[in-house]
Amino acid sequence: MTTLSIDSGDLKVIEEYASTGLITDATTNPLFVSQVGLNSGDPFYASLVNDAVNFAVQTSQDQQGSTAILTEADMVALAIDKLSVNLGAAISRIVKGFISTEVDTRLSFDTQASVERARRIIQLYQQMGVHKSRVLVKLAATWEGICAAEVLEAQGIQCNLTLVFSFIQAVACAQKRAHLISPFPGRILDWHHKSKSPVRTSVATPEEDEGVLACKKMYNYFKCHGHDTICMPASWRPSRGAGFELDEIRALAGTDRMTIPATLLQKLAECNDPLPRVLNTDDAKKTLEPLVGGGNISEKEFRYLFNMDGCGTDKMAEGIRAFISETEKLEIVIAEKVRAVAQKAKQPC
Repeated sequence: MTTLSIDSGDLKVIEEYASTGLITDATTNPLFVSQVGLNSGDPFYASLVNDAVNFAVQTSQDQQGSTAILTEADMVALAIDKLSVNLGAAISRIVKGFISTEVDTRLSFDTQASVERARRIIQLYQQMGVHKSRVLVKLAATWEGICAAEVLEAQGIQCNLTLVFSFIQAVACAQKRAHLISPFPGRILDWHHKSKSPVRTSVATPEEDEGVLACKKMYNYFKCHGHDTICMPASWRPSRGAGFELDEIRALAGTDRMTIPATLLQKLAECNDPLPRVLNTDDAKKTLEPLVGGGNISEKEFRYLFNMDGCGTDKMAEGIRAFISETEKLEIVIAEKVRAVAQKAKQPC
Protein backbone atom coordinates (compact mmCIF):
# COMPACT_ATOMS: atom_id res chain seq x y z
CA MET A 1 0.00 0.00 0.00
CA THR A 2 2.58 2.57 1.15
CA THR A 3 6.35 2.04 1.19
CA LEU A 4 7.92 3.13 4.46
CA SER A 5 11.24 4.86 4.99
CA ILE A 6 12.84 5.50 8.37
CA ASP A 7 13.78 9.07 9.22
CA SER A 8 17.01 8.51 11.14
CA GLY A 9 20.78 8.62 10.98
CA ASP A 10 21.21 6.17 13.88
CA LEU A 11 22.55 2.96 12.33
CA LYS A 12 21.46 0.75 15.22
CA VAL A 13 17.90 2.07 15.05
CA ILE A 14 17.81 1.68 11.26
CA GLU A 15 19.09 -1.90 11.55
CA GLU A 16 16.47 -2.73 14.17
CA TYR A 17 13.59 -1.62 11.95
CA ALA A 18 15.05 -2.93 8.71
CA SER A 19 15.21 -6.40 10.28
CA THR A 20 11.45 -6.30 10.91
CA GLY A 21 10.64 -5.69 7.25
CA LEU A 22 8.69 -2.55 8.17
CA ILE A 23 11.02 -0.23 6.25
CA THR A 24 13.01 -0.52 3.03
CA ASP A 25 14.47 3.01 2.71
CA ALA A 26 16.17 5.59 4.90
CA THR A 27 16.39 9.38 4.75
CA THR A 28 19.04 11.61 6.30
CA ASN A 29 19.28 15.37 6.67
CA PRO A 30 21.87 17.90 7.90
CA LEU A 31 20.78 17.35 11.52
CA PHE A 32 21.58 13.63 11.36
CA VAL A 33 24.92 14.23 9.63
CA SER A 34 25.77 16.88 12.23
CA GLN A 35 24.93 14.45 15.03
CA VAL A 36 27.34 11.92 13.53
CA GLY A 37 30.05 14.57 13.19
CA LEU A 38 29.63 15.70 16.78
CA ASN A 39 29.36 12.17 18.23
CA SER A 40 33.06 11.70 18.85
CA GLY A 41 32.40 9.19 21.64
CA ASP A 42 31.24 6.44 19.29
CA PRO A 43 34.21 4.68 17.63
CA PHE A 44 32.35 3.81 14.44
CA TYR A 45 30.95 7.30 13.90
CA ALA A 46 34.37 8.74 14.75
CA SER A 47 35.86 6.53 12.02
CA LEU A 48 33.38 7.95 9.50
CA VAL A 49 34.45 11.47 10.44
CA ASN A 50 38.17 10.71 10.37
CA ASP A 51 37.89 9.02 7.00
CA ALA A 52 36.03 12.04 5.58
CA VAL A 53 38.62 14.51 6.90
CA ASN A 54 41.57 12.43 5.68
CA PHE A 55 39.93 12.07 2.27
CA ALA A 56 39.51 15.84 1.93
CA VAL A 57 43.07 16.61 2.98
CA GLN A 58 44.51 13.90 0.72
CA THR A 59 42.45 15.19 -2.20
CA SER A 60 43.88 18.65 -1.57
CA GLN A 61 47.42 17.28 -1.51
CA ASP A 62 46.84 15.33 -4.72
CA GLN A 63 45.83 18.56 -6.43
CA GLN A 64 48.93 20.51 -5.40
CA GLY A 65 50.48 22.10 -8.46
CA SER A 66 47.23 21.98 -10.44
CA THR A 67 44.90 24.86 -11.16
CA ALA A 68 42.22 23.33 -8.90
CA ILE A 69 43.85 23.98 -5.53
CA LEU A 70 41.48 23.45 -2.59
CA THR A 71 41.18 26.15 0.04
CA GLU A 72 40.46 25.22 3.65
CA ALA A 73 36.77 26.04 3.04
CA ASP A 74 36.81 23.72 0.02
CA MET A 75 38.33 20.92 2.08
CA VAL A 76 35.74 21.38 4.84
CA ALA A 77 32.89 21.29 2.32
CA LEU A 78 34.34 18.16 0.68
CA ALA A 79 34.80 16.50 4.08
CA ILE A 80 31.17 17.18 5.00
CA ASP A 81 29.96 15.74 1.69
CA LYS A 82 32.19 12.72 2.21
CA LEU A 83 30.88 12.29 5.76
CA SER A 84 27.29 12.41 4.46
CA VAL A 85 28.16 9.76 1.89
CA ASN A 86 30.02 7.62 4.45
CA LEU A 87 26.87 7.64 6.57
CA GLY A 88 24.67 6.92 3.56
CA ALA A 89 26.90 4.07 2.40
CA ALA A 90 26.74 2.51 5.87
CA ILE A 91 22.95 2.79 5.73
CA SER A 92 22.89 1.25 2.24
CA ARG A 93 24.34 -1.92 3.71
CA ILE A 94 21.36 -2.14 6.07
CA VAL A 95 18.35 -1.19 3.93
CA LYS A 96 17.67 -2.59 0.48
CA GLY A 97 15.99 0.50 -1.00
CA PHE A 98 16.75 4.20 -1.36
CA ILE A 99 19.02 6.35 0.78
CA SER A 100 18.65 10.13 0.68
CA THR A 101 21.58 12.51 1.04
CA GLU A 102 21.18 16.29 1.10
CA VAL A 103 23.06 18.93 -0.85
CA ASP A 104 24.40 21.78 1.31
CA THR A 105 21.27 23.82 2.08
CA ARG A 106 23.20 27.07 1.60
CA LEU A 107 23.19 26.32 -2.12
CA SER A 108 19.38 26.35 -2.26
CA PHE A 109 19.31 29.51 -4.37
CA ASP A 110 22.05 28.52 -6.82
CA THR A 111 20.99 26.02 -9.47
CA GLN A 112 24.41 25.37 -11.00
CA ALA A 113 26.18 24.99 -7.66
CA SER A 114 23.46 22.56 -6.51
CA VAL A 115 23.88 20.50 -9.68
CA GLU A 116 27.66 20.36 -9.25
CA ARG A 117 27.40 19.38 -5.60
CA ALA A 118 24.84 16.69 -6.39
CA ARG A 119 27.13 15.23 -9.05
CA ARG A 120 29.97 15.15 -6.53
CA ILE A 121 27.80 13.32 -4.01
CA ILE A 122 26.90 10.70 -6.60
CA GLN A 123 30.56 10.34 -7.60
CA LEU A 124 31.52 9.81 -3.95
CA TYR A 125 28.85 7.12 -3.62
CA GLN A 126 30.06 5.37 -6.76
CA GLN A 127 33.61 5.37 -5.41
CA MET A 128 32.23 3.46 -2.42
CA GLY A 129 30.44 0.95 -4.62
CA VAL A 130 26.93 2.35 -4.16
CA HIS A 131 25.13 2.69 -7.49
CA LYS A 132 23.40 5.97 -8.21
CA SER A 133 20.10 4.13 -8.68
CA ARG A 134 19.99 3.68 -4.90
CA VAL A 135 20.62 7.32 -4.04
CA LEU A 136 18.14 10.19 -3.83
CA VAL A 137 19.85 13.56 -3.80
CA LYS A 138 17.92 15.90 -1.50
CA LEU A 139 17.40 19.49 -2.57
CA ALA A 140 15.30 22.22 -0.98
CA ALA A 141 12.25 22.92 -3.15
CA THR A 142 13.15 26.50 -3.98
CA TRP A 143 12.76 27.48 -7.64
CA GLU A 144 16.53 27.03 -8.05
CA GLY A 145 16.46 23.65 -6.32
CA ILE A 146 13.59 22.49 -8.51
CA CYS A 147 15.46 23.60 -11.65
CA ALA A 148 18.56 21.76 -10.42
CA ALA A 149 16.45 18.63 -10.05
CA GLU A 150 15.27 19.00 -13.65
CA VAL A 151 18.88 19.01 -14.86
CA LEU A 152 19.91 16.12 -12.62
CA GLU A 153 16.92 13.92 -13.46
CA ALA A 154 17.76 14.32 -17.17
CA GLN A 155 21.22 12.93 -16.31
CA GLY A 156 19.81 9.92 -14.46
CA ILE A 157 20.37 11.32 -10.96
CA GLN A 158 17.20 10.92 -8.91
CA CYS A 159 16.15 13.73 -6.60
CA ASN A 160 14.16 14.12 -3.40
CA LEU A 161 12.76 17.67 -3.19
CA THR A 162 12.39 18.49 0.48
CA LEU A 163 10.96 21.33 2.58
CA VAL A 164 7.71 21.20 0.61
CA PHE A 165 4.99 23.17 2.39
CA SER A 166 3.03 24.57 -0.53
CA PHE A 167 0.91 23.05 -3.30
CA ILE A 168 2.69 25.16 -5.91
CA GLN A 169 6.05 23.71 -4.87
CA ALA A 170 4.68 20.21 -5.41
CA VAL A 171 3.27 21.13 -8.82
CA ALA A 172 6.54 22.67 -10.00
CA CYS A 173 8.50 19.63 -8.79
CA ALA A 174 6.23 17.26 -10.72
CA GLN A 175 6.29 19.37 -13.86
CA LYS A 176 10.10 19.39 -13.73
CA ARG A 177 9.99 15.58 -13.36
CA ALA A 178 11.49 15.30 -9.88
CA HIS A 179 11.58 11.69 -8.73
CA LEU A 180 10.11 12.38 -5.28
CA ILE A 181 8.88 15.16 -3.01
CA SER A 182 8.82 15.33 0.79
CA PRO A 183 5.91 17.49 1.99
CA PHE A 184 5.75 18.11 5.74
CA PRO A 185 2.14 17.78 6.97
CA GLY A 186 3.08 18.24 10.62
CA ARG A 187 4.86 21.52 10.08
CA ILE A 188 2.03 22.76 7.87
CA LEU A 189 -0.35 21.99 10.74
CA ASP A 190 1.98 23.82 13.16
CA TRP A 191 1.79 26.96 11.04
CA HIS A 192 -2.00 26.89 10.86
CA HIS A 193 -2.28 26.31 14.61
CA LYS A 194 -0.18 29.42 15.28
CA SER A 195 -1.98 31.51 12.66
CA LYS A 196 -5.29 31.24 14.49
CA SER A 197 -6.44 33.71 17.12
CA PRO A 198 -6.46 32.46 19.78
CA VAL A 199 -3.70 29.97 18.95
CA ARG A 200 -5.16 26.55 18.15
CA THR A 201 -3.70 23.30 19.52
CA SER A 202 -5.74 20.64 17.72
CA VAL A 203 -8.45 19.98 15.15
CA ALA A 204 -11.59 17.90 15.56
CA THR A 205 -10.65 15.23 13.01
CA PRO A 206 -7.57 14.37 10.92
CA GLU A 207 -9.65 15.13 7.83
CA GLU A 208 -9.63 18.81 8.90
CA ASP A 209 -5.85 18.85 9.39
CA GLU A 210 -4.39 21.38 6.92
CA GLY A 211 -1.23 19.30 6.55
CA VAL A 212 -3.26 16.25 5.61
CA LEU A 213 -5.36 18.28 3.18
CA ALA A 214 -2.24 19.72 1.53
CA CYS A 215 -0.65 16.29 1.02
CA LYS A 216 -3.88 14.85 -0.35
CA LYS A 217 -4.13 17.70 -2.85
CA MET A 218 -0.56 17.11 -4.00
CA TYR A 219 -1.13 13.35 -4.37
CA ASN A 220 -4.40 13.88 -6.23
CA TYR A 221 -2.84 16.40 -8.62
CA PHE A 222 -0.01 14.02 -9.50
CA LYS A 223 -2.41 11.18 -10.28
CA CYS A 224 -4.86 13.41 -12.17
CA HIS A 225 -2.18 14.66 -14.53
CA GLY A 226 -0.10 11.52 -14.94
CA HIS A 227 2.97 12.67 -13.05
CA ASP A 228 5.30 9.91 -11.89
CA THR A 229 6.66 12.03 -9.04
CA ILE A 230 6.35 10.17 -5.75
CA CYS A 231 4.62 11.86 -2.82
CA MET A 232 6.44 10.94 0.41
CA PRO A 233 5.16 12.92 3.41
CA ALA A 234 7.50 13.41 6.37
CA SER A 235 7.30 15.24 9.71
CA TRP A 236 4.19 14.30 11.66
CA ARG A 237 1.94 15.79 14.33
CA PRO A 238 -1.13 14.51 16.22
CA SER A 239 -4.10 16.20 14.50
CA ARG A 240 -6.30 15.85 17.56
CA GLY A 241 -3.55 16.54 20.08
CA ALA A 242 -1.57 14.34 22.49
CA GLY A 243 -2.56 10.68 22.38
CA PHE A 244 -3.36 10.73 18.65
CA GLU A 245 0.18 10.65 17.29
CA LEU A 246 -0.74 8.46 14.32
CA ASP A 247 -3.55 10.71 13.05
CA GLU A 248 -1.76 12.16 10.03
CA ILE A 249 -0.12 8.87 9.09
CA ARG A 250 -3.46 7.04 9.14
CA ALA A 251 -5.21 9.87 7.28
CA LEU A 252 -2.66 9.61 4.44
CA ALA A 253 -2.58 5.81 4.23
CA GLY A 254 -2.16 4.83 0.61
CA THR A 255 0.15 7.66 -0.42
CA ASP A 256 3.13 6.43 -2.42
CA ARG A 257 5.67 6.51 0.39
CA MET A 258 6.14 7.88 3.90
CA THR A 259 9.25 8.59 5.92
CA ILE A 260 8.61 8.06 9.62
CA PRO A 261 10.83 8.39 12.73
CA ALA A 262 11.44 5.35 14.91
CA THR A 263 9.12 6.50 17.72
CA LEU A 264 6.12 6.58 15.39
CA LEU A 265 7.13 3.37 13.60
CA GLN A 266 6.98 1.71 17.02
CA LYS A 267 3.51 3.13 17.70
CA LEU A 268 2.39 1.99 14.27
CA ALA A 269 3.67 -1.53 14.90
CA GLU A 270 1.90 -1.68 18.26
CA CYS A 271 -1.43 -0.35 16.96
CA ASN A 272 -4.07 -3.02 16.39
CA ASP A 273 -6.74 -0.72 14.97
CA PRO A 274 -7.88 -1.31 11.37
CA LEU A 275 -5.85 0.73 8.89
CA PRO A 276 -8.04 1.36 5.83
CA ARG A 277 -6.51 2.75 2.66
CA VAL A 278 -7.49 6.41 2.23
CA LEU A 279 -5.61 7.48 -0.90
CA ASN A 280 -5.62 5.64 -4.21
CA THR A 281 -5.11 6.49 -7.87
CA ASP A 282 -8.70 5.89 -9.01
CA ASP A 283 -10.24 8.20 -6.43
CA ALA A 284 -7.49 10.77 -6.99
CA LYS A 285 -8.33 10.99 -10.68
CA LYS A 286 -11.97 11.64 -9.85
CA THR A 287 -11.03 14.86 -8.04
CA LEU A 288 -10.30 16.48 -11.42
CA GLU A 289 -7.63 18.78 -10.01
CA PRO A 290 -7.25 21.61 -12.56
CA LEU A 291 -4.02 21.86 -14.54
CA VAL A 292 -1.64 24.53 -13.19
CA GLY A 293 0.50 26.80 -15.36
CA GLY A 294 -0.54 25.10 -18.55
CA GLY A 295 1.44 22.07 -17.43
CA ASN A 296 4.74 23.97 -17.27
CA ILE A 297 4.64 26.72 -14.69
CA SER A 298 6.93 29.70 -15.30
CA GLU A 299 9.38 31.08 -12.77
CA LYS A 300 7.36 34.29 -12.54
CA GLU A 301 4.11 32.45 -11.80
CA PHE A 302 5.81 30.11 -9.33
CA ARG A 303 7.37 32.95 -7.37
CA TYR A 304 4.12 34.89 -7.25
CA LEU A 305 1.99 31.95 -6.09
CA PHE A 306 4.59 30.76 -3.59
CA ASN A 307 4.92 34.28 -2.19
CA MET A 308 1.14 34.40 -1.69
CA ASP A 309 1.30 31.23 0.45
CA GLY A 310 2.17 32.40 3.97
CA CYS A 311 2.66 28.88 5.28
CA GLY A 312 4.92 27.91 2.39
CA THR A 313 7.21 30.92 2.61
CA ASP A 314 7.39 30.99 6.41
CA LYS A 315 8.11 27.29 6.86
CA MET A 316 10.54 27.12 3.94
CA ALA A 317 12.62 29.98 5.40
CA GLU A 318 12.47 28.41 8.86
CA GLY A 319 13.54 25.00 7.50
CA ILE A 320 16.44 26.41 5.50
CA ARG A 321 17.69 28.40 8.50
CA ALA A 322 17.49 25.32 10.74
CA PHE A 323 19.44 23.11 8.34
CA ILE A 324 22.06 25.81 7.76
CA SER A 325 22.48 26.15 11.52
CA GLU A 326 23.25 22.42 11.82
CA THR A 327 25.69 22.59 8.91
CA GLU A 328 27.53 25.53 10.47
CA LYS A 329 27.89 23.68 13.80
CA LEU A 330 29.40 20.74 11.98
CA GLU A 331 31.64 23.02 9.92
CA ILE A 332 33.38 24.32 13.05
CA VAL A 333 34.25 20.80 14.20
CA ILE A 334 35.32 19.59 10.76
CA ALA A 335 37.43 22.70 10.14
CA GLU A 336 39.42 22.04 13.31
CA LYS A 337 40.04 18.44 12.27
CA VAL A 338 41.01 19.45 8.72
CA ARG A 339 43.54 21.95 10.04
CA ALA A 340 45.02 19.36 12.41
CA VAL A 341 45.38 16.69 9.73
CA ALA A 342 46.69 19.15 7.14
CA GLN A 343 49.29 20.47 9.61
CA LYS A 344 50.41 16.97 10.51
CA ALA A 345 50.77 16.11 6.83
CA LYS A 346 53.17 19.04 6.35
CA GLN A 347 55.53 17.86 9.11
CA PRO A 348 58.62 15.93 7.96
CA CYS A 349 58.73 12.26 8.82
